[in-house]
Amino acid sequence: MPSLSTSLKFKLAYVALAAADTWLAGTSSERAHRARVLTKPFLMPTLMASLVTDPRASESPLFTSTLIAQAGGWGGDLALMGHSSKSFVAGSSSFAVGHASYMSGFLRNRSATPLPGPKAVAGLWAVSAPGMIFGAARHDKALGPTIAGYSAMLAGTVATATQLDPALPRSARRATIAGAALFMLSDSVLGTRKFLLKSAPPRIESVVMATYTAAQFLLSEGAARAGRPGA
Repeated sequence: MPSLSTSLKFKLAYVALAAADTWLAGTSSERAHRARVLTKPFLMPTLMASLVTDPRASESPLFTSTLIAQAGGWGGDLALMGHSSKSFVAGSSSFAVGHASYMSGFLRNRSATPLPGPKAVAGLWAVSAPGMIFGAARHDKALGPTIAGYSAMLAGTVATATQLDPALPRSARRATIAGAALFMLSDSVLGTRKFLLKSAPPRIESVVMATYTAAQFLLSEGAARAGRPGA
């Protein structure tokens, strides 16, 4: 039977892995980067285990879609450990599968009446995405369409998160929206560092990982809390 104490242990392990990987990602040492094989590949499996063992999540309407999304994130994490354009496309594609799953869960549990949020997200995407798309295309023509499609899906995740049914616990909705927004911020920083900055400081990668791991944690926590009214 799922145990809250077991889930908590997995969450603490995830936080420890995230902190270690965030630090390693921002160093200029090649040895430290190689050490990420001990941290990054285990992030999402640990977070998935924390969700599976969380008794609050057993009746969550976001449980399955979030697990599938986390699996997509795991595939993306593994692919992005490579540094080629093919690795980037593979990683973005895997993350896109994850975002499609997040969106499907949010849309199945959306408010009966439209809520504020999507127009603001669309405006933010229209302002921030074109520069990264152009920069990616200059780097490699194949990356332009990849970034265009992926950034649109990411914006869709944030927009649909703002439409969750008010009948779901407020804490679940807040965690979900915050997680989706942090995911968008993380990838915006990543795209800026990779395609728009010629010589970005190594610690920018720490910002990418800190916001990404926090985003995934909040989305997982939102899914868990959605299974308990009043949580």
